[in-house]
Formats: sequence, C-alpha cells, structure tokens
Amino acid sequence: MAGDGYDLNLLVPLRALLEEANVTRAGQRVQMGQSSMSSALSRLRLVFNDELLVRVGRDYELTPLARLLLPQVQETLPLIERVLAGERAFDPLSSRRSFTLMMTDYGAMRLRGPIAAVLEQAPEMEVDVVPLPERPMESERDLITHDFVITVAGIGIEGQSHDLILDEYVCLIDPGNPALVDGTLSFDAFVALPQAVAQFGRLHFTPADRRLRELGVDRSEPRVTTASFLPLPSIVAGTDLVAVVPRVLAERLGPVNGVIGVEAPFGRVPIDLKLWWHESHDGDPSHVWFRDRLIEAVEAAALR
Repeated sequence: MAGDGYDLNLLVPLRALLEEANVTRAGQRVQMGQSSMSSALSRLRLVFNDELLVRVGRDYELTPLARLLLPQVQETLPLIERVLAGERAFDPLSSRRSFTLMMTDYGAMRLRGPIAAVLEQAPEMEVDVVPLPERPMESERDLITHDFVITVAGIGIEGQSHDLILDEYVCLIDPGNPALVDGTLSFDAFVALPQAVAQFGRLHFTPADRRLRELGVDRSEPRVTTASFLPLPSIVAGTDLVAVVPRVLAERLGPVNGVIGVEAPFGRVPIDLKLWWHESHDGDPSHVWFRDRLIEAVEAAALR
C-alpha cells in the first residue's frame, strides 16, 4: 500500500469493495455497517491516493488502479490470513469450513450422493446449496462470492472449470396424451402442445432453449412456468402439457408421477454441467481439497 500508516485490517474491506464494486454489498458481505464501510473506503482512498470506486450513474466502477489491485489482493489476503493463523496444516477431519455451491435443483439432485461422500470424509464441514440468480450471471462476482457454481457453459460465466455431469434433454409428457403416436412425439405435435417451462431467470437460456430458438420455436409465453425442473413431472401428469427436462430427472421422477420421457423431436441436446470456481480460490487448501474430492466422487458415481 502507498501512503503512511499501514493497517492490515483494511485488507478485508478492500477486497470486498473491489470484488463487489458496491459499498452496500461490500458492507453486508463483511458484516460492516454502511457508515463503517464508507469510512474504510475513505481511508483506503487516502492510502492509495486514488478513488478506487467511482460513481457511474447509479452504480460504481473500479478505477484503473483498483482493477490492477484486485487480483493482487485476492492472491495476497489468503496468504496473510494463513500466516496469522499459524499456517496450520489443513485437516479435513477437523475443518469447520462451510462451502457455498450455486446450482439448480436438478444439479443438487444429481450431486446429492457425491456431496454426501465428500462430507463423510470431513464430518465438521458444511455445504450450503443456493439457487442460480435470477439476474444474468456476473462471472467475477458470482464466482468470488460463492465457492463453486455448477451450471452449463454459455450463460455468461467464466473461470476455472471441470466437467461434472453429462445428460440430455427429453420431452416429459403424460402417456395418455393423444399427441403421442406409437410412443413418439413429432416436432409439429410438440410445437402445438401447451408448454410447461422451467425458467431460471432473465436471459438464462438452457441448451434446449437455445436449440429451440434456432429452430424458430418461441416458448417465452408458456402455459405454465416454474422456477425449477422438479415440479414439472407432477404438473404435467394428467394434462396435455409438455415439458423439456433432463433425461435422468424424467427417469427418476416420471414413474412416481405417472409421466414419461420421450425422445426430443428437436434432436439430441446434451447437458454438460461443469464445476466452476474463481482462480483466487486456488491458494486455499480446503477449497482445493473439497474440489478434488467432489470430482473424484462424481467420477466414482459415473455421472458422465
């Protein structure tokens, strides 16, 4: 840091301010009040002789210096924290680390077993599963403020990643639906049927959504909308609705709800769920351990 009077206590609010680019969110993240965070920002501006955050309309933007500082702070602060903690070796048996995983309900359903397998090796660890945000993904912020994001590529998220789950889409339909002919649903019949669609937020298009848009099929005004895949089997049952869901979900939940999954008439569309994380976590031994164990558990369960 430039200037006089180095204060390591300012590093935590500095990282939050740079990563959030918002005084209010930064304060909430590190549990500091608005006035305290504003005071910390004022002190940091004096230390660096730079505004760091500047107003642009109703939002803030990082100054060029702040953008240079961000990766340095992300790399340095975890090292300082480990030094101050005595650089104790990471022990999964005693670690009380809590990990936040952002994913859909389908992802949680598929990863339930692997996550449980990881936690068996670390009895004091905790996992908090949260949904994908309704807003478009903000790659840096979502990856920094959550340990992992589990989703498909192509929704605006970037970072380090590893393939986790492979599946494909099918059409979920009641077996008594007259649109089925010999167990097959034609493309014209699919388009003509009322749709039940899981929507995950503005501009969050699934790979199936993108394929259908390429084919000129507009599902922007479905008969039924849900916020996740899991309610769709019970909603479609006994109706003329059709839904597009992952094959494994149809196989697991279809029989208990009296619905079936049939081949999608718009071609095979794979679902490739990836594990995403920000590179700033690579210096955290507990984060690396959890990531490696989860990948191993997924491979052992043959989810691809």
